[in-house]
Amino acid sequence: MTPARPKDELTRIAAELAHLPAAQRAERWLALDEETAADAFDLLHPWEQRELLEELGEDEVARLLEEMEPDDRVELLRHMPAEDADRALSGLSSAERRLTYALLAHPPRSAGRIMSPEFLALRPEETVAAALEQVREHGAGLETLLLLPVVDREGRLAGAVPLTELVCADPERPVAEVTDELYPAVDPDTDQERVARLMHEHDLVAVPVVDAERRPLGIVTVDDAIEVLEHEHTEDIHRAGGASEPLGIPYRAASVGRLVRARIGWLLFLVATGAVTVSVLDAFEATLGKVVTLTLFVPVLIGTGGNCGSQAATTMTRALAVGDVTLRDVVPAVLKETRVGLLLGLLFAALGLPVITALWSLDIAATVSLSLLAICTWATTVGAALPMLSQRLGVDPAVVSAPVVSSLVDATGLVIYLAIARAIVL
Repeated sequence: MTPARPKDELTRIAAELAHLPAAQRAERWLALDEETAADAFDLLHPWEQRELLEELGEDEVARLLEEMEPDDRVELLRHMPAEDADRALSGLSSAERRLTYALLAHPPRSAGRIMSPEFLALRPEETVAAALEQVREHGAGLETLLLLPVVDREGRLAGAVPLTELVCADPERPVAEVTDELYPAVDPDTDQERVARLMHEHDLVAVPVVDAERRPLGIVTVDDAIEVLEHEHTEDIHRAGGASEPLGIPYRAASVGRLVRARIGWLLFLVATGAVTVSVLDAFEATLGKVVTLTLFVPVLIGTGGNCGSQAATTMTRALAVGDVTLRDVVPAVLKETRVGLLLGLLFAALGLPVITALWSLDIAATVSLSLLAICTWATTVGAALPMLSQRLGVDPAVVSAPVVSSLVDATGLVIYLAIARAIVL
């Protein structure tokens, strides 16, 4: 029997496979020994798994799908065409098919979709020695034994015990004495990001999923939580960059058409908001015509405002994502960012006033300095408020992050600048 490969070597092999064209990937994968091939397959992105399966024979596909963990299998099926997914399900054994359908019955992006439905439950009245014997007898093949749910006679969750606690406990003690009765649990419809945040905040290796009667349905493991957080982080980055939808697949697998579709929606919106900026310039054409020097500072002012707004929006979006700020904090959070913008504006104004006065005139310098003060304050206020408003409306805060805030501040910043110029210069 071939010895198991180290984790770092498996990661390297999986990365090598991922960067190969589909046909070459299958050829390279088939050259691996059976255990290494299975482990490397598990490390591939579901889209890459799907491409690999398309190059393999039916028997090999059926074997791989049968050996996958149910939650990993469900994620792979999500990336497959409906017809192929149905064929894959029909080829599973009745036991694995039942487990897979049990996960598919739960909403996408929920705890029920990512939980492992196979787990070992203990009884509170049994001894630690008896519990460890169960682990040895029935633990093989389970995705995790790091956390063991404890259930009462009615099958309801009575708590949980980490395996480390069990191993270190006196063998004659009852399991009830080493059980954490307050161990957190979630229901299957809980959003998977909330579950991942719960595990991160409480430093949990796993969390039980229970039904309305608190009967355990499965366990969400820490590796699943890490994948969820990585996915959510990637999605937020895409949305913050102005993509209407995240790719959902590795970049190297995305076609040009898919990249265009992911970006075109918000780009059209941003072009439309750019037309508002043109309208503002047109409305103040007479003002700019009388004092042409004012036009020199337009790029600096709208750029500074856009950057201030984007910084505030990004900070607030991240704070909302990690739970550092909630909707109850909207007023103090927005006021804090307003003060930040005010101080930034004062600093910029103080730095710019003497320089612009020396190069042009005091009235131009006063106009630009006051505009910097007003635009920075306004931009950070808008940048802080929009993500919180969007979350209140049920929209992903990342959607209204940097690009949208920047475009909005460009137009309103021009109005502020030219209104101040009309009052001071003319």
